[in-house]
Amino acid sequence: MKLFLKTKDFSVSGEPFELHWDEELDMLVTRPQPENLARYYESEDYISHTDAKKSLTDRLYQLVKGKNLKNKLQIVENQLDKPVNLLDLGAGTGDFLILARDSGFSVVGVEPNDRARQLAHKKGVELQTSLEDVSGQKFQAITLWHVLEHLPNLEEQIKTLVELLEKDGVLVIAVPNFKSFDAKYYRTHWAAYDVPRHLWHFSKTSISKIFARHQMEVVKIRPMWFDAFYVSMLSEKYKENKLYLISSFFVGLWSNLMAIFTKEHSSLIYILKRRE
Repeated sequence: MKLFLKTKDFSVSGEPFELHWDEELDMLVTRPQPENLARYYESEDYISHTDAKKSLTDRLYQLVKGKNLKNKLQIVENQLDKPVNLLDLGAGTGDFLILARDSGFSVVGVEPNDRARQLAHKKGVELQTSLEDVSGQKFQAITLWHVLEHLPNLEEQIKTLVELLEKDGVLVIAVPNFKSFDAKYYRTHWAAYDVPRHLWHFSKTSISKIFARHQMEVVKIRPMWFDAFYVSMLSEKYKENKLYLISSFFVGLWSNLMAIFTKEHSSLIYILKRRE
């Protein structure tokens, strides 16, 4: 694999990392990949595990989160005739599962982070620690909201997910898109690289090729419009731009406008089903 970009962990350790391009899959791979990844999640700034509302960035994230959750659930519901059993991998503090449960789904969540599981427990949601805890079960819908890029042993994990999926089930995966305008604009400072927590960086080609190995195909792709603004805001903060709110708004807006033509949004939701 060829060296694509040198960057660093801006949010926790400050350590340098490299992104290497897998030409066959059109995918970037983080190098090196630390053995003890858990310590890179030990930060008050890792909002998916905290429900934090301390900073302006936190409050903006939480403000939009509710609407995003409804949009995510609507996408899942559109693929099914009725609410069914749903597995959410990387469930965080459980908010998506709560919404799905209240909408009639039978829900199961997996979240390896202990702190996030404790917060979910306080909300009345009991989460499992790993996919091994749900082995033998079958689900008609499995969701991974910005989770696939975090998973070590990628092929093995995908194999397990496909085995957990009902024959006519749907797999819904949201990931950042390194082909987007904001990724190209920010390069080293693009917050969605989020090394080393993000081990893999996907394109449309890589998602299609990787899942084809497991007899799965992409049937639909949906954009995540807000991500361009949020990722740009974090990226501007990494650049130490005091006017980060203004700058990120215009970069995020331009990225979304460009994506209308290129279809390369900052983040994409892939809907996958088994090949017939």
